[in-house]
Amino acid sequence: MKLKHITLLSILVLGLVSFTTLTESTKYKCMIQMTNYTGEGAYIVISLINPEGAYEKTLYVKGDDDEWYNTVEEWWQFYGKKRHNIDAITGATVAGGERAIEVIDIEDSKIDAGYSIRFETAVEDDEYFVDDVQFPLTIENIKGKHEGKGFIRYIRMMPN
Repeated sequence: MKLKHITLLSILVLGLVSFTTLTESTKYKCMIQMTNYTGEGAYIVISLINPEGAYEKTLYVKGDDDEWYNTVEEWWQFYGKKRHNIDAITGATVAGGERAIEVIDIEDSKIDAGYSIRFETAVEDDEYFVDDVQFPLTIENIKGKHEGKGFIRYIRMMPN
């Protein structure tokens, strides 16, 4: 009898863990509209910033040639030390005037919890903007339009 209870309890716990894992994040479409600049394509890093202002996670990287990752200076100090595998969240650079749409995954527990999202940009032989776009990760902000300070004209996000 005890074995049946333990088996049933194990199945329920595993089911709850699986269900929780499936529901703890949301995918968002993220449109990045670039300014009309001339030159090489921009490397863009989208990061989750914790309430203390430190990097917590790399959400997406536009630019798949890791030779140039160090030009995104602040992020490189975070990423370069540990070199987490980011192959699944990378894509080509985006040039002046172009638009890119990516899907990023954000844990639901990070929204309205003091976190922010940061878009860093760097262009080879040009400028670097540590917070081209940065905003608090709130349910209101995540659906808004956010103006850039450098190579990004604006960001627009919406649930996927």
